[in-house]
Amino acid sequence: MSEKTSKHLRDRTEQLLDERGQTYAHEAGIELKDKPSPLYQLLVLTTLLSARITAGIAVAAARELRGAGWRTPKAMAEASWGQIVEALGRAHYKRYDESTATALGKSADLLNDRWRGDLRRLRGEAGGDPDRIRELLQEFTGIGPVGAEIFCREAQGIWPELRPSFDRRALDGAGKYDLPKDPEKLAELVAPKDLPRLAAALVRAA
Repeated sequence: MSEKTSKHLRDRTEQLLDERGQTYAHEAGIELKDKPSPLYQLLVLTTLLSARITAGIAVAAARELRGAGWRTPKAMAEASWGQIVEALGRAHYKRYDESTATALGKSADLLNDRWRGDLRRLRGEAGGDPDRIRELLQEFTGIGPVGAEIFCREAQGIWPELRPSFDRRALDGAGKYDLPKDPEKLAELVAPKDLPRLAAALVRAA
């Protein structure tokens, strides 16, 4: 790649970050850190985004659940199914509100029972293997392969072994912006801390 081409790609990437580079976690009010509570809130957001519903409504639902005080798996497990359904309804998270409330309850129980409420223990069990992290994430009710990729896209800023995480939708967005469709080459265009923002921007572009 020539220096001129490289500068052109970096300029285009910078423009994309400026226009669309807000992660879904940030939009949901989650200050993502490698700590139990924000990681759990990302898991909740991932579950919400995994349903066939718009990202805006999923983000609004995540904000509603945070506002209700359910920011840890312990708090979520103590909430009643009806309370969770009502909170999702307030965010207009319709059609999937009942099934998602069930999924959130089951996921909270699994996280509490197997990893003592701390997703860093799931990470430790994976032993630095990003594919194993994806497999373990899919043990949570409501999270499939697409959901696991959403979590990894957002978490790659704090879990380096996930870098670079650009799923099919992100790579489709890269194609629309005439950016490389190779994850490693895409990652060279931004600082590691900006990878989640770039991934989110590319998904929006797609």
